[in-house]
Amino acid sequence: MSQELILKNARIVLEDRIVDGALQIIDGQIADISEGVLATGEDLEGDFLIPGLVELHTDHLEQHYSPRPGVRWDTTAAIQAHDAQIATSGITTVFDCLRLGSDEDGGFERGEMRRLADAIEAAEAAGRLRAEHLIHLRCEVPCADVIDQFSDFEGDPRVRLASLMDHAPGQRQFQSLEQYVFFYKKKRGLSDEAFEAFMKVRKDASERYSAKHRDELAARCAERGITVASHDDATLAHVEEARGHGVRLAEFPTSLEAARASHAAGMSVLMGAPNVVRGKSHSGNIAARDLADLGVLDVLSSDYVPLSLLHAPFILADTVEGLSLPQAIAMVSATPAKTVGLTDRGRIAPGLRADLVRVHRQEGVPVSRSVWRAGRRVA
Repeated sequence: MSQELILKNARIVLEDRIVDGALQIIDGQIADISEGVLATGEDLEGDFLIPGLVELHTDHLEQHYSPRPGVRWDTTAAIQAHDAQIATSGITTVFDCLRLGSDEDGGFERGEMRRLADAIEAAEAAGRLRAEHLIHLRCEVPCADVIDQFSDFEGDPRVRLASLMDHAPGQRQFQSLEQYVFFYKKKRGLSDEAFEAFMKVRKDASERYSAKHRDELAARCAERGITVASHDDATLAHVEEARGHGVRLAEFPTSLEAARASHAAGMSVLMGAPNVVRGKSHSGNIAARDLADLGVLDVLSSDYVPLSLLHAPFILADTVEGLSLPQAIAMVSATPAKTVGLTDRGRIAPGLRADLVRVHRQEGVPVSRSVWRAGRRVA
């Protein structure tokens, strides 16, 4: 027997416009969109109805799994806490970032990320999760063991995205030594001598491993159909290298030059939604709103604050001239879904999966009042 749900009296955010009307869901799929007033159905009282958000890059799960340095939380409990905050922020598809690569900075031991991925799968099988969880492997290319750790995920169908990262001093995010000093010297209380030794180890590792690991990881991803992302590109040379690796997603470019070149090359340019909410980058790089003003911002990511993914599109629609709310919502739904090949979601259209969010917003921070994943209420 078919399962039907009708949502009426909604401001439905389509790809190119907003319509006042109703939406019919049958067996988890969007069946029909009608304008005007219907007598029957769940009354959304004039709230927005938007596609479920698609999150490509969040480190939020790691914060629950390791809430303090050296502390490891129960994997199932960590995943459930993360999932609950993700879903109530309107995110129905989330790519959980798992870091690969060990270095002198500590981080996670080999096998921890694999165990966390196994726990995600077990939680899904047990019906514990509200959102759909896929995996984004954050590959620290200067690390000697990153290839071995990547091999731990051979054949895992949840792995749909991998980013190639280098956080060594003088590279990409940390071209400015001033920012590197803040992140790694002042915050950790290192002496001048200890900091110099710390930098030397990381620079040497970058020179030894980064280039060959980028090449090998990009090739492995191409063989498996995994979308590849560049990370913190700063120069035209970085963008050309990304093109050669088949990159489809340019994460957090640190210069306007790199952002423009990535966008022109057909990559989706991703910036942090917290950057939009705060009005600036936490690491002193370019502001996401500046890229939106120039028409070269394609995707937003909540990064470290899940609710920012719902908040930021409304800020952009309010503040960027010529940018409509449907266009801003596409940055957190249709475009990220398309970038990673998820063609069954991200838009409100007949035949697509009924991943939907009821959003109440008069002004300021929006509120997600209801969330549906494949037509089933999950929040």
